[in-house]
Amino acid sequence: MGKGKINVGIIGVGNCFSGLYQGLEYYRHHKLDDAAGLMHPVLGGYTLDDINFASAFDVDEKKVGKNLNDAVYTYPNEVKWVEKSQMPKSAVKVQEAPVLDGLGIYILERVKPVQNKPLEQLNADIQKHIEETDTRVLLSYLPVGSQKAARYWAQMALDTHCAFVNCMPEFIASDEAWAKRFEQAGLPVLGDDIKAQVGSTIVHRTLARLCDERGAVIEKTYQINVGGNTDFLNMKEQGRLVSKRISKTESVQSQLKKRLADDKIYVGPSDFIPFLSNTKLGFMRIEGRMWADVPFNMEVRLEVDDKANSGGISVDAIRCAKIALDRGLKGYIEGPSAYFMKHPPRQYSDPVARQMTEDFINGKA
Repeated sequence: MGKGKINVGIIGVGNCFSGLYQGLEYYRHHKLDDAAGLMHPVLGGYTLDDINFASAFDVDEKKVGKNLNDAVYTYPNEVKWVEKSQMPKSAVKVQEAPVLDGLGIYILERVKPVQNKPLEQLNADIQKHIEETDTRVLLSYLPVGSQKAARYWAQMALDTHCAFVNCMPEFIASDEAWAKRFEQAGLPVLGDDIKAQVGSTIVHRTLARLCDERGAVIEKTYQINVGGNTDFLNMKEQGRLVSKRISKTESVQSQLKKRLADDKIYVGPSDFIPFLSNTKLGFMRIEGRMWADVPFNMEVRLEVDDKANSGGISVDAIRCAKIALDRGLKGYIEGPSAYFMKHPPRQYSDPVARQMTEDFINGKA
């Protein structure tokens, strides 16, 4: 039995959320004991059924005003794991969000932004809607490069007394000033930049740590990724990638006892290939020296459904945020941030971060 509903507000009704939303419905029809993709069928007393999407916000005029069930299947969303007709009805209507810097130049090929109301009125409408729907956790799935929008929604979480889970690579939890603001408000924040369940960065950092712990010296390494969904289209705009590159690079660098020089490591998205759709291809190479300075190298090719990769992490991050609210915790939540996110305030190895998260869940931290 769960402990009650977790009312979640979604910021960005795109492919990532569509995968989370449809994935939860998938699990409602499968036994959780032996189901793939779950770290915690029950987490701190909360089940998957306790996650309730109470509100949703977007900037695409094709989605704003639509029922949530319709919006998650609206182009350019590409996730179709569950037939739309088989999804349970939702009373949630997608609300207008401020565009700010949320749409890059390439995204405008696929998304027509809603004509926003005056910002003062929009602020009041959003605050009222969050309060009326009793939303308690805001989950940010904003596009990469949405610096102003990320901070707008972090402030909205503070103004509406919500926990904030920042899945995107703009630094909120890992920014000392923002973390302090959440602490002063008595609210938890998890972030930043969600790790994929089995993605390029988690695999890359694990292999880097493996080499480092076994005495090998890494001399150079790279990771490049290509895909065909809206996320990769957005990342064609190089100016939007500054924090993304920092987040991914630091995630790998943090696992090494001695940092690599900047010109010896490259970690980042590389190109948009339309026909790949939601398929993401990751290519990693590590070169170094082992016993007696004998050289070695390894190459990895990873192929995943890009939008299947965040849902299994998001469901745990949401529940950890609610546990933090239940316990009156404030500021950044260390264990879950370190385990679920690429750019937490402080980096740990994944085994250590996992144990910290289990201790948090069990009330030991």
